Amino acid sequence: VQLQAYGGGLVQAGGSLRLSCTASILPFSWYVLGWFRQAPGKEREFVAGISRNGESTYYEDSVKGRITISRDNAKNTVTLQMNSLKPEDTAVYYCAAGRSGRVGPLSGSDFDYWGQGTQVTVSS
Repeated sequence: VQLQAYGGGLVQAGGSLRLSCTASILPFSWYVLGWFRQAPGKEREFVAGISRNGESTYYEDSVKGRITISRDNAKNTVTLQMNSLKPEDTAVYYCAAGRSGRVGPLSGSDFDYWGQGTQVTVSS
């Protein structure tokens, strides 16, 4: 089982980034997917979650209206489109897959598989 996250980078405040995560877990559609982030010196926090069929989503308050989570079950991929980025969005972002019955708010214990993380840095 493997999740591979990519798409991070350095962007100026107000800019956009698109994170993607491809999973080898099968069947992919059995899993609720989520994105977490961890900033230096801070605890890991749940950012967004999406249901198995993609029809339900959840967003942490600080990212609502700026971030969109989506999934493509045919391609085993989950995506996090991040717009209007702020310096406080700087963190390592992790994708995760689990068998929870909810899409959020979720904690790390709700997920079974994790990607390796991708760095997002937003400069002011």
